[in-house]
Amino acid sequence: MTKLKKVAILGRPNVGKSSLFNRLARQRDAITSDVVGTTRDIKKRVVTISGNRDFEVIDTGGIDDSTEMFATVKKLSLRTAEEADIILYIVDGKNIPDEEDKELFYGLQELGKPIALIVNKIDNDKDETLRYWDFLEFGADMTLPISVSHNRYMNAFYKWLEENIPPRVEEAEDLIVEDDEDTSFEDIIKSIHAQDDLEDDKDIKVAIIGRVNTGKSSLLNALLQEERAVVSPVAGTTIDPIDESMEYKEHKITFVDTAGIRRRGKIVGIEKYALNRTEEMLKEADIALLVIDATVGVLELDERIANLIEKYRLGCLIVLNKWDIRDDITYEKAVDDIRDELKFLHYAPLITISAKTGQRVHKILDEIVSIYERYKQRIPTSKLNEVIKFAIGKHHPPSLNGAVVKIKFATQYEIKPPKIALIMNRPDGLHFSYKRYLANTLRSKFDFEGVPLDISARSRGQRFDDD
Repeated sequence: MTKLKKVAILGRPNVGKSSLFNRLARQRDAITSDVVGTTRDIKKRVVTISGNRDFEVIDTGGIDDSTEMFATVKKLSLRTAEEADIILYIVDGKNIPDEEDKELFYGLQELGKPIALIVNKIDNDKDETLRYWDFLEFGADMTLPISVSHNRYMNAFYKWLEENIPPRVEEAEDLIVEDDEDTSFEDIIKSIHAQDDLEDDKDIKVAIIGRVNTGKSSLLNALLQEERAVVSPVAGTTIDPIDESMEYKEHKITFVDTAGIRRRGKIVGIEKYALNRTEEMLKEADIALLVIDATVGVLELDERIANLIEKYRLGCLIVLNKWDIRDDITYEKAVDDIRDELKFLHYAPLITISAKTGQRVHKILDEIVSIYERYKQRIPTSKLNEVIKFAIGKHHPPSLNGAVVKIKFATQYEIKPPKIALIMNRPDGLHFSYKRYLANTLRSKFDFEGVPLDISARSRGQRFDDD
C-alpha cells in the first residue's frame, strides 16, 4: 500500500495559487479573481500526470499578516507545508521580490523538502526580461518561470514535478488517498509516511570513439562479454554504429560502437556516411570513451576526434588500449604524453586496458556510472555561492579600464553538462583567465572529474541561452 505524495501550493495572496491548482486539477472550482484573499479554505484534489504519477495537490490560503483571519490562514498554511512532501512557493512575477517573500521562502526551504520557486505571471518575453531574473537572488535550487493564464513554460514545470513524483507501483484502487472533497484546515494536516527516494534518470548513452583499429569493437565485446561487433585487424571493418545495451548497478548503459574515423582526405562513400552517423550519435550521447592505441600514442587525428568531445560537451573517459603489447613506456610517461597532447581534456580520467585480454576492462563500467552521476549533478545554489564568494575573497575579478567588475551571484541553470551563470554588473569585462580560475576553484570543492564545466557571465535580465 502506498501513500500518495502531497504537493502543497503556498504563496502570498493573489499570486495565482488557485489558478495553478485549477490547472493541475483540470477544473475551475476554486474562486479565482483579482481580489486579494479570495481563497481562504484549503482545497485538495488527487491529480495524475504523465499517465502514472499520482499525487494530492493542496491549495492553501494566501500567506498574509494583515488581519487576524489572514494570520490564522498563514499559520495553518505553514503547518500544511510541514506535513507536505513537496512545496511549490509561488510569487508574482509582475512585481519585484520583497524581503517578506524571501523570508517566507527561506523558512520553507529549511524544512528540507523538494521545493520550487514558481515565478507566475511571466506572460511574455518582456516580463521575463524585466522581472524573472530578479527572483534568482532567492538562491532557490529550482526556479521556474510560468504563466498559468497563458499556459507558458508549463512543460518545464510538469517535468520538475515528474522528477519528484514516483510512478505508480500499485493499481489505483490499492492506493491510500484522502477523501477528494474540500475539508477544513484541521483535516488537511495529517501524518504522512515517508516515501522511497524518487527515481532518477538511469539511462546512460555512451559513445565509443577513436581512430580506426584502436580496438573499439574489441572493447565493446569485452564490456558486453559477447561477440556483437565484427572484430578484424583490417582497418574500418565496423561500418554502421552498433547500439548495444546492458544493465549495470541499476543503470541502463547503451553503447554505440562507431565506425572508425579515417583522415578526412581519405573518406569516401560508405565510410563518409559512417562519419556523419558518428557525429549525429555524439549529439545524443552523455559520455564518450576516447580509445587510444597505446602502441602508437596520440596522433593528430586523435586530437581532431577528441575535439568532437569538446564540441558536444560530453563527459569523457580516456581509454588507453593495447596496454599489454605496448613498448617499454611507463604509465607515468604515457599519461604525461596524453595530457600534453590533449590539454583541453584535462578533466578526463585515464585508464589503461587490454580489450583483448580483458585487463582492467571491468573498471570502465564503474567509471561510466561515476562520470554520469557527476555529469548530471546539480550544485545547491547556496553552496555554489559560498564557493564563488570564497574564490572572490582570495582573488577579486580584474577591473575593466579602471571600472569595478562585480559578480553579484551565481546559479546553475542546466545539467548534462553542468552550466553555471555568473550574474554580473559588467559581464563583458570578465577575463577568460578569471573564468578558468573560478572553474578550477569549483573543481577543487566539488567532484567534476570527467565532466566539462561551463561558466558564462550574464547581466541581470539576460536570458541564459543568449550568446
